[in-house]
Order: sequence, then C-alpha cells, then structure tokens
Amino acid sequence: MPNLTDKELLQIIEDDEADRVEFKESLSGSAPKEIREAICAFANDLPHREKPGYVFVGVRNDKSIAGLTDTNELLRQLADMKTDGNIVPPPSLTVEKCVLGARQIALVTVQPSNSPPGRYKGVIHIRIGPRRGIATAQEESILNEKRRYGDIPFDVNPIPTAGISDLNLAQFENEYLPRVVPTEILEANERTPEERLAANKMTAPGDARIATVLGILVLGKNPQDFLPGAYVQFLKIDGGELTDDIVDSEEIHGAIPDLLRRLDDKLNAHNRIAVDITTSNVERRTSLYPMMAVQQITRNAVMHRSYEATNAPIRVSWFNDRIEVLSPGGAFGAVTTENFGHTGLTDYRNPNLAEAMKNLGFVQRYGMGIPIARMSLKAAGHPEPEFKLNGSYVLTTIKIARNPVRT
Repeated sequence: MPNLTDKELLQIIEDDEADRVEFKESLSGSAPKEIREAICAFANDLPHREKPGYVFVGVRNDKSIAGLTDTNELLRQLADMKTDGNIVPPPSLTVEKCVLGARQIALVTVQPSNSPPGRYKGVIHIRIGPRRGIATAQEESILNEKRRYGDIPFDVNPIPTAGISDLNLAQFENEYLPRVVPTEILEANERTPEERLAANKMTAPGDARIATVLGILVLGKNPQDFLPGAYVQFLKIDGGELTDDIVDSEEIHGAIPDLLRRLDDKLNAHNRIAVDITTSNVERRTSLYPMMAVQQITRNAVMHRSYEATNAPIRVSWFNDRIEVLSPGGAFGAVTTENFGHTGLTDYRNPNLAEAMKNLGFVQRYGMGIPIARMSLKAAGHPEPEFKLNGSYVLTTIKIARNPVRT
C-alpha cells in the first residue's frame, strides 16, 4: 500500500469513518487490549468495505493531535501485535511513524483478511460504525460466507471428495475447541457442530458437509487419502551420504497433531544423551542436538511447506554429522531467498494452518521459529543452521557440534 501524505492522513482523521478508524492518545492502560480488538475487527471487515482500517496512536478522541515521545519503543510494541499469537490468523498490517502538526504519532494500517473470521484470544471481534463488540452467530455466519468470494489461501480450500465423516469430531470437540474458544463462550454457545466446524474453517462456508484442506490436515482420520504428500519421511543414516546404510526408516503419517508428536518421539529416540561423571563432581549431560532447535525447524517445515500440487513429503534425514530437513515449497510472499530467516520477518503460505498449530500449542510466537533455533544451537555449541532455498524447496541443515556445551 502506498504511503499516505500528511494531508490524506488528516483527512482520514477528520472524516472519522467509525468502522475504519480508532484513536488512542497513548499506549497506556487498556489501550493495548483495545487496539488488538480493533485490529481483529478491521481484519474481519464485517461491513465489507474492502478498505484498510487505521489505528492512530497519539491522537485523542476529539481528533486533536496529542503526539508521542518515545515512538521507537511504541512502534516495536505495536508491530509485536501482529506476531505475538494473540490475533489469529496473523493479520496483515503495517506500523509506521508519522509527523502531523509537528508532532509524532504512530499509525497502524490493517488490511481486510481474505480468510475471516479472525480471533483475538479466541473471540471474534467486529465493528459496524461506532459499535465494537463480539460477533453474534449471524455475524459469524456472514464472515464465514465472505471466504467464498475472496482469493482465499489454499489451506481453506474445500476438498469436494472429503466430508465430515473424514474428520475426527471427538478430537475437534475435546481437544481443539477448548484451546480456541474461551470457556464462558463455549458454555453459552448455541451453535451446531456443523456451524462450529465452519467457523473454525474445518469445513467449507457454503456447505459444511465438505471438509477443507485445513480440516483434513488438522482433524483428518487419514489425511494422506486426500493430500498424499502430507507426511514426513524420516531416515537415520549411518554415514554422511544418502547412499550409506540406513539404520532406521519410517513414514510418519496422520493428522498434524499426531504427526508432530510421533516425529518428536522419533527425534528424541535418536538424540542420544551422553553422561559425564568424570570431569567434575556434578553430573553433566550432553545430547547430540538441542531438541528445541530441531523441533522449531521441523515444525516450521510442516507449517510453511506447500501442500498444493505436490505429492512430496517433508524429508528429515539424520546423518552422522548433520540433520537435513527438506520442505516442499520455496520462499513465499514477503520472504525471499535474500531475507529468509531474518528475525521478525515472516509471511504465510498457510495462515490458517499457522493459526491451528498455535491453537494446539505447537507454536508459541509467530516469526520466531528460526531465531529460536539459532539461539538454541549457538548456546549448545553448534554452527549456524544453513539454509538453501529456491522456488521448489527449502533445505535446512543442522550440523553437529564439534565442542558441545555440557549442561
């Protein structure tokens, strides 16, 4: 989106379209919570304006410019609202510093989501004129219908041959929903199971009997029946080449929650721990690789891989001197071969899968998987992870530590 001129910003403030503009004098008190609610509401765009929403920080409700002092720290806090995991799926927003009337303000520009509804801490926030609140069942249904007309991400496309009978409904009701929706809302929820599935994008908005790609990936009884490449091929190789002897091989299938847990079990089984009781009076343990780093890299592969037009699995190859993780699908969106892995920079090929993995506890904070892996590897004495990517794949290499740090 092109930068707005001072005149255009002042005009937006003056026009004060209530369903597209929010004013905050500062970031104190309840302002951070209310700004997140506004971001969620603007992304949901219930009035279907198909225009961005604006949060002005440093502007009073009477439209006078209050100004800000420490804008750099405030801009960082506002930018964190995109990736801290409280608003899902991650909203498309920009944060910038502007000068109006010789005073600095912060501007958050929120683009309408092409995959509503979005939630802030499990609650769907909407805005119609000055009314700011929680979506009713009817408004939630309208947001679901909006997904039919946009250029929606592949992960919420319907799979015509997959129905509700292909989904694990017990897992949805007992494991997924309680993590997504606050208890008080669940207790007051009068929506049918079909409506709940559609609201969480597990089924198609126009026909709740048809499962989406997301539904099959997260709740599918046999996901690979519909998405043949949605599994992990694990190899443990006694050597440094693919042609060396294979000591363990397994195709890890299943819905993503089960697949990730089984993959963790497999990785832990091979990540042997050495115990040192000779060099000090304190027992020291050293594992081959820090599991935090390996988990972040493999989960990142599951989240960001391409599930469209490919039958290739994720490949995890464990050699004697390294682990290689090969993920189908190259750089996406704002992420390029040049900036891949930079802290705070992320884009989502599968934004709704990212949301689901966050809801299930496999992701703590968006955009931090690779930085966390780097820090964990460095702390354990490992070299930097290496990344090789093109338009077809991302290959991540984690090398063994020459001088491991004992704990």
